[in-house]
Amino acid sequence: MDVEGKFRYLVFDAIEIDLVGRRLSVAGTETAIEPKVFDVLVLLAQTPGRAFRRDEILDAVWGHRHVTPSVLNRVILRIRHVLQDSASRLHTLYGIGYRFDGDVRFSMDHDEITARASTAGDAFRDAAAQTAEPQDNPSGSAQVGTAPLTAAGSLSLSSRAGYRARLRKPAYAGLLVLLLAALASAVHMGWPRQVSVPTTNSAPVPTKSRGIAVLPLINAGGEVDQRFLSDGISENLINTLSQLEGLKVIGRSSSFRFRESKEDSKSIGEKLGVAHLVEGSVQRIGDDVRITMQVIRTADGSTVWTQRFDRAYSDLFALQDEITLAVAAALQVKLLHRLPGAVETGHPSSGNLEAYEAYLQATYYMGDDNTRKAIEHFERAIELDPGYAQAWSWLASQRTYLARFELTGDVARAAYSQARDDIDTALRLRPDFGQAHAIRAVWLSVAEHDWDGALAEFRIALPLVPDTDPTHGAVSSLLATLGRVNEAIEERRNFIEGDPLAAHGRVQLADLLIGVGRLDEAEASLREAVDLEPDQAGWFASKRVVLAILRGDAVTARTLAEGKGSWRDRDLALALQIGTDASAADAALQRLIETDGQSKGVAYQIARVQALRGDADKTFEWLQRDWSRGDASVHTALFDPLLLRFRDDPRFAEYCKTAGLPPPSASEALSIERIRAAYAAKR
Repeated sequence: MDVEGKFRYLVFDAIEIDLVGRRLSVAGTETAIEPKVFDVLVLLAQTPGRAFRRDEILDAVWGHRHVTPSVLNRVILRIRHVLQDSASRLHTLYGIGYRFDGDVRFSMDHDEITARASTAGDAFRDAAAQTAEPQDNPSGSAQVGTAPLTAAGSLSLSSRAGYRARLRKPAYAGLLVLLLAALASAVHMGWPRQVSVPTTNSAPVPTKSRGIAVLPLINAGGEVDQRFLSDGISENLINTLSQLEGLKVIGRSSSFRFRESKEDSKSIGEKLGVAHLVEGSVQRIGDDVRITMQVIRTADGSTVWTQRFDRAYSDLFALQDEITLAVAAALQVKLLHRLPGAVETGHPSSGNLEAYEAYLQATYYMGDDNTRKAIEHFERAIELDPGYAQAWSWLASQRTYLARFELTGDVARAAYSQARDDIDTALRLRPDFGQAHAIRAVWLSVAEHDWDGALAEFRIALPLVPDTDPTHGAVSSLLATLGRVNEAIEERRNFIEGDPLAAHGRVQLADLLIGVGRLDEAEASLREAVDLEPDQAGWFASKRVVLAILRGDAVTARTLAEGKGSWRDRDLALALQIGTDASAADAALQRLIETDGQSKGVAYQIARVQALRGDADKTFEWLQRDWSRGDASVHTALFDPLLLRFRDDPRFAEYCKTAGLPPPSASEALSIERIRAAYAAKR
């Protein structure tokens, strides 16, 4: 529609939008809204009932330039937050885009619009008031742990109605009540009132200081077979806290590095970049469980809050929610900036505690890189509770991992097929589970090479998972596969920010930086990885071999390759190609060829060696062999400087077309020649 010529205002429910003045009001109150959020809302609302494809929206609002896959979904999430009770009018059409439904009125007459908005606003407030919880407790307090909480009377009725209308999962009802109660407590009472150790400063923590790390809880009982419980409760706390807006929570890989650490809180805080640590212990005592928790200020080691929880083990779910609330309230996080009902706890909706135990055991083995044991326990979880969507999701993830890295041929294909069925089941049970969409995205990319489908799933997943979730790492890998290396670097840095001591994230960042010729930055990232994981130095050396090759440093390349790394033969076959000993280079290549078929990825490595030798025919012969076996090392082809020396070869374009990838000419990565030229110019 022509905004200038036909109308200025549009209104629906209690929402009034002034298109010329770019203002939005909710129930008569003007609401701040970001420019792009406003533009997307207007685009959708001015054509109610029409389905907009994601690309249409991106083209119309951003011109589809320099937009990461998560941007649109975050804008949609913000629109839903702004619309409150009207958010249900905005529908996600999975795999397609979005549609806005509603009775939208258009006018050039502000008085008419104001009258309609006023009437709608009255109805809006009346409906909200009818949904307010009755005050059954005459004292107006609810008990959470040992701290009295005033009933959530300060929360605006319209906000409460909107949140309750969107609360669909019964499993989250207890956490909702706790979170709403926490808001009133934090605002009116300076939570916590009754704690074992009082805080010395009750002022809210500044946003820039709201970084916390949950260290692995101590298994106080000492039984090895119960460690899954203490680790599981730790991970649950990391996951639930990380979903609360305004609180940066460090990821598991980094936090768990400090298991049984002798370092003081200040040192740990500096390494993790956080202001607070959450510590504690778990002990199973027959039918009961005792959990002791404390929040430590890293600057001086002082205790901000501590509490002991003694409960029946059968009340574990409620207890976990209670602990999440207590920790968040101790930090005075503004909980209502995030929809409480969307907090993912990992609990089965059925409340089946035995299934949850199996789920925790599975995640314990996932953290220990024991894929087969993880699969065994996830299968046990869904046997106990066939409706356990989270268990189905992670079972799919582990089967996909097994198929990609450990299985071959028909066995791998069967595992991929099982994983597909598992993730379909999970999403049928929980269409809004962000991790399930991320897992489907990974499956689509590695099993089907459906890159567009994978990207669409990631676009759904990102606004449904925390900002520091490992999904950012997976998105980074997909963007790199598509040759969008600069966006991949941005997402990889997001991943590292959330899990700063995870060495593998820095290695993968180095791969991306190498692809665009930022060699010094790549080397710095690799050195950081070695500092974090010295026992993996051999694997990291393989990356440094490539760095030396790109710099034309034959001596360093050979020295690094002759180490004791598991890729020694592959590294030497590469390194010797830029040396002066042609016979040694030929012999190293031949040794590598003789190992072909013994493990995954050898054919691709031979193709890289042939590319370094400048033999295009052999390069594409081995690339085709790798592809035909299903090893699919194609994931790295579009940011591999060695292969990109043949960027203009039609066989490379055909190889990419077969794999469903963009042409090599579209990749942002550089060839070895361009990188060497740029490096030489800098020197």
